[in-house]
Amino acid sequence: MNLWAPWRMGYILREETEGCIFCEKPKRGEDARNFIVERGEQCYAILNLYPYSNGHTLVAPYRHIARMQDLSAEERDEMMHIAQRLVEALGGCLHADGFNVGLNQGRIAGAGIDQHLHLHVVPRWQGDTNFMPVISAAKVIPQSLEETYRVLTEALKECGI
Repeated sequence: MNLWAPWRMGYILREETEGCIFCEKPKRGEDARNFIVERGEQCYAILNLYPYSNGHTLVAPYRHIARMQDLSAEERDEMMHIAQRLVEALGGCLHADGFNVGLNQGRIAGAGIDQHLHLHVVPRWQGDTNFMPVISAAKVIPQSLEETYRVLTEALKECGI
């Protein structure tokens, strides 16, 4: 079986950057190009470039910290507030049936980037664990990051939270 996903080639061939992407991307001021969908005073939300499912978004503090216990009260509260807004907006614009919301602290716990804490907001749909990930270890993402960025930023503007 072959799956054609030409948009992935850009990620495969990208140049590795030094530094922390969670520190660098919000400094660039190019939110649409970097898929930053929401900014707060302490934290921001960015689409995951390697999503588990369509709309998979990450919430990170601007401050470079690796452990949940190092979050300030303001960072913790804003992180959860942004996650709450994302659940509301993603539920509306992508019609998600449910969500996985959580973080992996440390490499041993599954954190791909373990030096900068980030919270995952992963939309889920009834029946989304189909034969593709089970049989072939492949995931089918039905929407481009650009389109997800567009519909999510519109939904966040309308979000009442």
